[in-house]
Amino acid sequence: MTDYFPYENLRPNQRDFIELVSKAVENGENVIIEAPTGFGKTVSVLAGVLPHAKEMGYKVLYLARTHRQMDRVIEELKAISRKSPVSGVELRSRKDLCLHTYLTQFTSDAYTAMVVCKNLKKMGKCEFYENEKKKKAEFDELVRFFLGEPSHPAEILDYSQTLELCPYDLTKRIAEKADVIVASYLYLLSPTIRENFISSLDLDYSDLIVVFDEAHNLPDQAISALSDKISINTINRAIKEADEYNEHEIANFLSILGRGLEILFQEKLAGRDVQETAIQPELVFSHVVDVLGLDTRWLVKTLNDMVAVGDSIREDRIEKGKPPRSYIGRVGEFLLLWLSLIGREDYLFLLSRDRGLSLELVALDPSKALGFIKDVQSAIFMSGTLTPLEAFRDVMGVENARLKKFPRMVKRENAQVLVAKDVSTRGDERSLQVYRKMVDYIVEAARIIPKNVGVFAASYEVLQGLLSANLQVRLEETGKAVFIEKQGVSSAENDLMVAQFKAHARGNGAVLLGVMGGRNSEGQDYSGDEMNGVVLVGIPYARPTPRVQARIRYFERKFPEKGRYYGYYLPAHRKLVQAAGRVHRSAEEKGSIVVLDYRLLWRGIKKDLPDWMVETVRPVDLGRMRLYLKRFWAT
Repeated sequence: MTDYFPYENLRPNQRDFIELVSKAVENGENVIIEAPTGFGKTVSVLAGVLPHAKEMGYKVLYLARTHRQMDRVIEELKAISRKSPVSGVELRSRKDLCLHTYLTQFTSDAYTAMVVCKNLKKMGKCEFYENEKKKKAEFDELVRFFLGEPSHPAEILDYSQTLELCPYDLTKRIAEKADVIVASYLYLLSPTIRENFISSLDLDYSDLIVVFDEAHNLPDQAISALSDKISINTINRAIKEADEYNEHEIANFLSILGRGLEILFQEKLAGRDVQETAIQPELVFSHVVDVLGLDTRWLVKTLNDMVAVGDSIREDRIEKGKPPRSYIGRVGEFLLLWLSLIGREDYLFLLSRDRGLSLELVALDPSKALGFIKDVQSAIFMSGTLTPLEAFRDVMGVENARLKKFPRMVKRENAQVLVAKDVSTRGDERSLQVYRKMVDYIVEAARIIPKNVGVFAASYEVLQGLLSANLQVRLEETGKAVFIEKQGVSSAENDLMVAQFKAHARGNGAVLLGVMGGRNSEGQDYSGDEMNGVVLVGIPYARPTPRVQARIRYFERKFPEKGRYYGYYLPAHRKLVQAAGRVHRSAEEKGSIVVLDYRLLWRGIKKDLPDWMVETVRPVDLGRMRLYLKRFWAT
C-alpha cells in the first residue's frame, strides 16, 4: 500500500478503503463504495489496485465522466510516479487528439470521427499517419518517453505537433503498454466503441481492472450510450443524397418509408398535446412493406445496401474535401438497429416531436451496458452518493460485489440544512405566487450567505418560473453578480462562465443559477468561498413522459415492489444530494444548504439522504431561515 500512496499522511478511513480495494482485486471480486467528498477516493483506489495490477500484469482502466475528472487522475498518477514507477495515459476523442484540419473541422461526434480517421488513413490523406512510418524511430522514442511518466493529453499533443506525428495513434501506442488508461465512460458503455477499443489494444476483458469514478452517473450514461434517435429531416436529406448519387432504388425506398412515417405521425401525434408516444416498432416499416411487397429478408438486404453505399459516399466526400457525412448510411444503420431490437422488452420505441419529428430507440435497462463486467478481473464503482448501495448493485447488475459505505467527513458544526415548510415544486402547486415566495427565500439566502451561492432548480422549467418571478433582477440588487447556466452551450463556454463565477469569491460574491443533475451541480468542484451555500429548488423528479413510465414498468417487472423506487424516486434523490454536496469539499469547509420543498421532510425521502444532511435538517419559514443563517455565519 505505502509504495503507491504518495502522501505522508493518510486521511481518516483511507487505509480501510485501500485494503478493501486491494483484497477485492486480489480475489477477483467487484466492490461498490460510497465515500464522501474530500475523502481522497482517486488516490486511494489507485493505491489499492496498483500493487496487484503491477505484480500480475493487469491493466487498470480508470473511467470518469468529464475531462476535469480525468485530468485529476493523471495528477495523482504523477504524484505516485515520483515515489514508485507507474505509467499512465489519458485517452481523449480523436477530435481532441487530431492535428488533421479536415477531421477537426468536419466531425462532431466520436463515431463520425472514427469513420473519417479510418478513411483518411486508407486513402493516404493523413500526413501525420504517414509520418509514423517515415519517422518510426522518433515515434518509438516518444512512446518510451511518455511511458516514463504519466502525461496529460496537452503534453502529448505538443510533442506530436512538433514532430508532425498523429497524437491519437501515439496515445494509443502508449496505452498499449501503460499501467493505467484514463478514459471516458463511453469507451466501455458504448458497444461499438468498446469492441473497437478492446481489440485495438489487443486486450482480453480478463486483463482488466476497471474503476468507475462518480458512479452515480452510470445509470443515465449507460441509457444514453444504448439509445439512439433519428429525425424525419435526416430521412428527407437521405432521399436528396440518393438522388444526387443516382441511387434510385434507395431514393424510392426512402420516399415510401418517409411517406409511411408521415402517415404514422398524423395518426399518433397530430392534434394531441403530447411530445412523444410509444408505438409498435413494426409500424415503421408497414407502409414500405405494403407498397413494395418486401419481406424481412429483403428489408434487411436493402438496409445493408444503404450502409455500404453510405461508406462509399463518405469516401467520395473526403476525396472532394467535403464534410464526411452520409445520410443514407446513417438511416440504414439506425433502421437496422431498430429492426434488430423488435421484441426486446428492455427497449421503448418512440415517435417524438423533439426538434422536429423523430424516431427514438430508448434503452430501459442500464445493466445491459455492463454485461462485460462478469469477465474482468475486478470492477470498482465509487461515488459520494450511491446510497442505498444495494439499489445501485441491483440496477446496474453488478454481481459478486462487496458493498461499503464510509462515514461522513463533514463536521456537524460546519453543516446546515434548512428545509422550507411552506413551498414545493409539486406540479399542482406551481404558480407565479409560489415562485415569488421562493424568490424571497433565494434572495434572503444570497444576501446573508457570504460570497458565492449556487441556486439549482429541479428543472429548466422551474428555473424559468423563478426568472419569470423577477429572480435575476432581485438578486442583482443584493450587489452580487448573477450567472445563468444555459442549455446547449459548449463545455468551453460553460467552463469560462463558471471560472468567472468562482473569481467573484475574491470580491463581493456571486450567484450561479442552474439545474440539479446538470454539469455545474455535479461535474464542478468549488472550494472555499467559491460555494458557501446552495439553494435547491424542488426535488428533480422526472416528468411522467412515456419513456419515464416505460422505465418504471420495466423496473417493476424486474424488481417487484421496488420498481418505482429504483426507476423514479431514487435517481432524483441522488441528483439532489449531489447538488447539496457542492458546498463541502473538505471537512473544514462551512456550508449552508437551503431546500425549497417541504417533501424533503418526509421519511421516505430523508432515508436516501446522507447522515450529515439528516442530522442537521431543520424545517423553516422565511423568518426562521433568516435567523438560522445569520447565526450560522456569525460564528
